[in-house]
Amino acid sequence: MTDSTPYGELRVNYEGETLDIADVCPAPLAQFESWFEDVLAAKLPEPNAMVIATATKVGQPSARHVLLKQADARGFVFYTNYDSRKGRELQENPKASLVFPWFAMYRQVVVIGRVEKVSREESAEYFATRPHGSRIGASVSHQSEELASREELDARWQSLAERYPDEVPLPDSWGGFVVIPESIEFWAGRRSRLHDRIQYVHGGGVNVSMTDATQWTIRRLSP
Repeated sequence: MTDSTPYGELRVNYEGETLDIADVCPAPLAQFESWFEDVLAAKLPEPNAMVIATATKVGQPSARHVLLKQADARGFVFYTNYDSRKGRELQENPKASLVFPWFAMYRQVVVIGRVEKVSREESAEYFATRPHGSRIGASVSHQSEELASREELDARWQSLAERYPDEVPLPDSWGGFVVIPESIEFWAGRRSRLHDRIQYVHGGGVNVSMTDATQWTIRRLSP
C-alpha cells in the first residue's frame, strides 16, 4: 500500500432489504434467530463469528473476533481463556459490545451489555463437545502471553496429547461468558447510506430476558 492507495474511493452502494419496526419480531431473540437463519441459508463463511470489544478498567479498548456458541433468553454466550487479554478485561470491567458483520447480506447486529461468567458446569458440558485437538489446544495455550517460538507451543501440544489421548480435563482458566444485552441494534444497508437501524432497548433491571417482549422498547435510529 502507498499514499496513492484509493481508500476514500472504495465504496459499495448497499442494496439491502427494507427494515421497519412493523417488520421485526416483538422480542429480540426471535429477531436475531430469524436473521441468523437467513445467514445460514446464504452459506456465509463463519456465520457465528462476532467481534467483541472490551476495555480495561481505565478505558483502554481492544477488539477481536470470537465465535458465538449459544444465544438464548439470557444473552449471547462464547468461550475463551479467562487469563487472556479479553478474559482479564471482562473480569475487571464486565461490559462489552458485540458486532455480527454480515456485510455480504448488507446486515449487521450490534449488541451492548454487561457480562457474566457462565457456570463451571455449563463450561464443562460445552468443553466435552469440542474436538479432541481443540480441547488440547485450550489447555496448552497461555492465550495472549508472549511465546518464544512456534516449536514451544507444538511441543506442549504434543506432550499433552500423549498424556490425554481420550478425555481432556477442563482447564481452570477456560470457560464461558454470557453478554447480557442492554441494547441490540439490527442494521440493514440501504442505498445512498440511508441505512435502516432498528434498536431494541431494555427497560432496566437485572433480570434480562431476550424472549420477553414486555422488557424491550423498539425504536428507529437515524442512519
